Amino acid sequence: MKKLLALAALAVTGVFPAFAQHSEQNHAERFEQLGPMLRSPNVYRTASGAPGHMYWQQQANYVINVELDDANQSIKGSEKVTYINNSPDQLTYLWVQLEENQRGADSDSPKTAESSIGSRMTLRNLEGLIWANEDFGYKVLEVKDAKGNPLPVTVNKTMMRIDLPAPLKAGESFTFGVEWSFNITDRVGYVGGRPGYEYFEGDGNYLYTMAEWFPRMAVYSDFEGWQNKQFMGSGEFALVFGNYEVNITVPADHMVGATGELQNASQVLSATELNRWNTARKTYDAPVVIRTQDEAIELEKGKSTAKKTWKFKAENVRDFAWTSSRKFIWDAMAVKQGGKDVMAMSYYAKEANPLYGQYSTRVVAHTLKSYSSHTFDYPYPTAISVEAANGMEYPMICFNYGRPDPDGTYSEAVKNGMIGVIIHEVGHNFFPMIVNSDERQWTWMDEGLNTFMQFMAEQEWDRNFPSRRGPAHKIVPYMRSAKNTLEPIMTNSENIIQFGPNAYAKPATALNILRETVMGRELFDYAFKEYARRWKFKHPTPEDLFRTMEDASAVDLDWFWRGWFYGTEPVDIAIENVALYKMDNRTPAEKKEAMKAEADREEDYVSKEFNRNDVKETVVEANPETHDFYTSYNPFTVTPEDEENYKQFMASLSPKEKELMGRDLNFYEITFKNVGGLVMPIILEFQYADGTSEIDRIPVEIWRKNESQVTKVFVKEKEVTQIILDPKRETADIDESSNYWPRQYQPSRFELFKGSGAARGASTGSNPMKKAKSNQ
Repeated sequence: MKKLLALAALAVTGVFPAFAQHSEQNHAERFEQLGPMLRSPNVYRTASGAPGHMYWQQQANYVINVELDDANQSIKGSEKVTYINNSPDQLTYLWVQLEENQRGADSDSPKTAESSIGSRMTLRNLEGLIWANEDFGYKVLEVKDAKGNPLPVTVNKTMMRIDLPAPLKAGESFTFGVEWSFNITDRVGYVGGRPGYEYFEGDGNYLYTMAEWFPRMAVYSDFEGWQNKQFMGSGEFALVFGNYEVNITVPADHMVGATGELQNASQVLSATELNRWNTARKTYDAPVVIRTQDEAIELEKGKSTAKKTWKFKAENVRDFAWTSSRKFIWDAMAVKQGGKDVMAMSYYAKEANPLYGQYSTRVVAHTLKSYSSHTFDYPYPTAISVEAANGMEYPMICFNYGRPDPDGTYSEAVKNGMIGVIIHEVGHNFFPMIVNSDERQWTWMDEGLNTFMQFMAEQEWDRNFPSRRGPAHKIVPYMRSAKNTLEPIMTNSENIIQFGPNAYAKPATALNILRETVMGRELFDYAFKEYARRWKFKHPTPEDLFRTMEDASAVDLDWFWRGWFYGTEPVDIAIENVALYKMDNRTPAEKKEAMKAEADREEDYVSKEFNRNDVKETVVEANPETHDFYTSYNPFTVTPEDEENYKQFMASLSPKEKELMGRDLNFYEITFKNVGGLVMPIILEFQYADGTSEIDRIPVEIWRKNESQVTKVFVKEKEVTQIILDPKRETADIDESSNYWPRQYQPSRFELFKGSGAARGASTGSNPMKKAKSNQ
């Protein structure tokens, strides 16, 4: 077929100025296997990403008694911990986490935080500079063995080492007790943080969200040993699964919500509330209000001096949190999950109505259904949303934002923000409460995966939901950031500058791109569900996710993990050059006629004008002395040799070759430049002169031998009027101005703000493709 590939460059269009040149190296490591960058597989974690045949994890069971002092905003508690050593290792000490000390006088958090004095400072600003002088952190801390004998301990800020009286061998357990107390912090004041209280000046009451409130076992794992990195505030938690029995003593007029199932409802609820609770357990279509707003308002008026103890049990959870207030309204409904009923519930003060009464529990139920469809059936008996003017997650309970104005009105932004945060925090039950990653080391493994799941759940709630994170184009401002403000996703939680974009948005965007553009939904959904199923109630690492996604899909993704998770390069692919060629199937006469027409169109100049007047028919004159011949000829005349060559060429063609010669095909040779560095698939939309269009998708492997620049020919039967790179904004390309052929005017951000927000790539004039020869 080589003889057929004589192409005529009829029009060379879209030749643009060259971009800054990359180094002379064609390719670096973008397509090399991760190999040594990952932990080696072993008997505990396989090369496929699944738990190995000798996988193990520790267990810690708790029996806790705690009492809330509502008058002084403090708690005191005691716990019995049974630690089971399922590892093959002999342990000589145990590490216990004391996160409450992060708010104490010896905390490293305020010491390592930058601070400065401005020309104007609020009282809260100044209080934040001296908060270490407050009486926070654990005040009483006694540790004893099962017989009541003191155990030697060493407290190092937010970590406590218990030295064991004898080595704890594999398969053995050790029981010890701890007593403690501390003053609860104002979480909406200058100290801030996730747990604490909020004071309502209007009625003089408190709303408590108690989390990180008891000494908790640190994780001892096959891949890290003890995870005893200090808690600085950003890196959240690495925790051990276990069973809990928790007895919470509060003022008798308080309502308590907690991780687990309430064991003594008949003792702590009124007869009316108990009847409503039993009704809610059989109601699937709408929430049942168990304590009403009017009843809560009545309780706000007095402060009971009597006490009640609420008893909860929770099995196979990694943590325990609770909330308490006399201000609470409580509603609940049942949700079918995996052949059993789950109670979706909400606790909120009157200040959160009407929003929470209308939406909260319904959103909880929706979240359970959405997440379960993409992972596994929700295994716990309850899921609770608490309105607490913040956002934080724990097993079966979470604290959320979403308070309307004092008059009860609210904006769409507040409503959507509330729905989004409830989905996010309830969703954390799946990641990391069940798929139990190490948040202290890898924030993205819970926040990023959960934000990705949140995006899907939001879109399933409302196809027009204004999701903040997930769509590829919304990560572009972060990807454009200055290099000194960027870190790879695989960065320790405490070392991240732009925390939200890095740990939440970028991994969520990457997973969405992986699902929609790289793998496709069918392959991605199967592999992601396999990861969730494999590591449910276990401790996965990034390697386990990376390997499982490849193992279950047969898609080589090392280039993707390397670029998106280990690197900081952005996506910026440019259409650098487009050349149009046509099959040269003309007769000699047609060729010569076209040559003459082209010559006539060229710009005139003086010599050409003179020469044109001298062109004559071919005349041969002989010099009788030298016998030299001088020829004057017309180059546009078809010669007998031209005719004979064409005749022989056509006679040599097979029927199939003649058919191909007869087709009026357009060959578009396109050169792409990888300006940003992050390789991605090439997605092109071809718009045709007849008004139709189509999309071609080129796999990322086109870059494997030259990561800087590639050229590819696209054969089209129709005339192309417009080529758009990444037409649906799937790849997070940071410079869309180079994504068009011919180039199109791109409004500035200021113009977009001032104007009506013209659609991406909107043209400001007539179709420039009509000027086929012009460079755009």
